[in-house]
Parts: sequence; C-alpha cells; structure tokens
Amino acid sequence: MIDWIYRTAKWTAIAGGVMLSALTLMVVASVAGRALIGMGLGPVPGDFELVEVGVGIAIFFFMPWCYLRGGHATVDLLYMHVPRWAQKAVDTLSDLLMLLVWLMLTWKLWDGLVEKKEYMETTFILQMPVWWAYALCFVGAVIGCACYIAKTLTQLGLASEPKGWTTESNAGH
Repeated sequence: MIDWIYRTAKWTAIAGGVMLSALTLMVVASVAGRALIGMGLGPVPGDFELVEVGVGIAIFFFMPWCYLRGGHATVDLLYMHVPRWAQKAVDTLSDLLMLLVWLMLTWKLWDGLVEKKEYMETTFILQMPVWWAYALCFVGAVIGCACYIAKTLTQLGLASEPKGWTTESNAGH
C-alpha cells in the first residue's frame, strides 16, 4: 500500500512538471504574440487565468513528492545537536501537525469545490468553471494526506518505506 502512495506522488509531481512546462511555453507564446501585435498576432487569451490555475494545481501536485523526498526547508541549527530520539520525536510531531494541516486544507478545498460547482462560478476571460481547478487541487491534497499518513506510519514504525528509498536529508549518508 505504501509503495502505491509513493508511486502516485511521483507521477503527480511529473504531471505537475509537465503542466509547468506547458505553462512556460504558453507564456512565451503569449509574450511573443504581444510583441508581434503589428504582424497580426496577439497574446494568448486568458493567459493569466491559465497560469493562475496551472501553478496552483502544480504546487498541489509537487508538494507530496517534495515531502516524501525530504525536500522541505528545515532549520538544522539546534536539530543536528540533539539526540537521535529527540530528532525522531520532532520529526513525528511535525509530521502529525502537518497531517492535520493537510487534512484541514483538503476539507476546505472540498468545501470550496462544492460551492464553486453549485454557483457555477467561471473565470472572467475564458469562462472556465473555477471548480475544475479546485477539483484538481483537491486530488493533489488527497494525495498529500495519503503521503503524510504513510510517512507518519513509517515514523511510528507501523509501516516501512519502499525498498531502496532515500530522501534528500539521508541521500549522502
């Protein structure tokens, strides 16, 4: 079960990367189109709406993988000098607190999704339903919750990471 969560987080991060690459190309095309208005070209309609939605989705798709890989920023000033059992306690407590944050975030995303769908709110230029973005962010948030649960279970010794797994913090050890 844990392996599936890690693989899903990896593939959603890849999907987020593809999305950011596509957004980058779209922004380049839009800026080039603005520069070439005199030649009959123009900006991509709704470019800022697409960037706003796409970056939000990509962040929700990246965060679970970043967390599992240990890629979040940490302050090691004191942490490195406390005993291993205290480090493990801090890691477990922070994982539990972040799980609570992700659960609340996921719940509020669900509330927003239901509300945006009920009122059929759309973006200004493209008239794209806003709930679509909420739905995709919700998928990333659910995957994030699963990752925090999996990692917390691992911290508590109730599960183990996939075979051969390394994180940013222990990759060089």
